Amino acid sequence: MKREYPASPVAGVAAVVFRGSEVLLVRRGNEPSKGKLGIPGGVVELGETAEEAVVREVEEETGIRVKPLRVLDVLDSIERDDEGGIRFHYVLLEFLCEPIGGNLNASSDVSEALWAPLKGLGELDVMPRTRAFIESVAREENL
Repeated sequence: MKREYPASPVAGVAAVVFRGSEVLLVRRGNEPSKGKLGIPGGVVELGETAEEAVVREVEEETGIRVKPLRVLDVLDSIERDDEGGIRFHYVLLEFLCEPIGGNLNASSDVSEALWAPLKGLGELDVMPRTRAFIESVAREENL
């Protein structure tokens, strides 16, 4: 399946994972948002449930094993090129997950994985929409 200039939207997943007052972040190694910090996630593979995909993607990208708790949001991420063509279109299921094991280690398609303090997100190169989403979920979770 083509991710860039796809024939139809691509199903994806992402995880908000808290450890105390920290959140799990990754630095994207590929477009879209290459080089930016965001929450771990990726594309759902054929025959895989969304929950299976989020567990696999988080472990592949960060080395951390997670348990999905619930879907937080479903959103469209659409990026157009200068001519108005659809360069990327993802339909994303955003999960709240809890860490259950593993060792932090950046791999797969990310260049960095880290536990970032929630109070310091504004000082990091986190995508603004992602930062706002993480902060909203943290408030809801009383963190």
